[in-house]
Amino acid sequence: MTDWATISSLAAAASTLVLAGVTFASVRSGNRSARTAERAARIAEQSLLAGQRPLLMGSRLQDPQQKVLFQDGTGVAVAGGRAVLKTTDEVVYLAVSIRNVGTGLGVLHGWYLCTGLRRERTRPQIEDFTTQNMDIYVAPGDFGFWEGAYRDPSVSEFKEVAAAIEGGDTLSLSLLYGDFEGGQRVISQFTLRRGENEDAWLASVVRHFNVDRPDPR
Repeated sequence: MTDWATISSLAAAASTLVLAGVTFASVRSGNRSARTAERAARIAEQSLLAGQRPLLMGSRLQDPQQKVLFQDGTGVAVAGGRAVLKTTDEVVYLAVSIRNVGTGLGVLHGWYLCTGLRRERTRPQIEDFTTQNMDIYVAPGDFGFWEGAYRDPSVSEFKEVAAAIEGGDTLSLSLLYGDFEGGQRVISQFTLRRGENEDAWLASVVRHFNVDRPDPR
């Protein structure tokens, strides 16, 4: 006699097993697709950010001379690969010729200067930077300049920097900048050394620090 109850139970169990297998395969495929989509989105985001990322270096020696005008109307001419450090009784003027070797527009936010007596070896703290009075832009693949000034002769920084310039001491300049959206901030440290005469200073970058991204150091 055919045991239809047993056959029905076995058929139901087999159907359940097949359905479970299909469900497992579907879930596994869905997870794989989700991971693939997430990975593709991450790669696309990284590619977009890389296309907007600036990187500042010292300009080339053959780059053209630039006229830098300060807010008080004082102007200086800075040649490619060089800096101008000019002192008066009231103001210390600073200007450096730079080049953006990155793929995105560079926007300068601030600066931090150390004399030879206290040369910076690590990344300066963001709160120690002097904010630019106005943003300075350097186009990708192009050269530009940075400018700053000390205008209070009574502060110790003014006296220290003025004495270092007069003595021809090496200085360390850190520039804080980012992309045009305000992200991907980087600190690039430059060494400023007196060149062939008292008015010629050579500017060269020595290290870069990421602020908003993982740093290799």
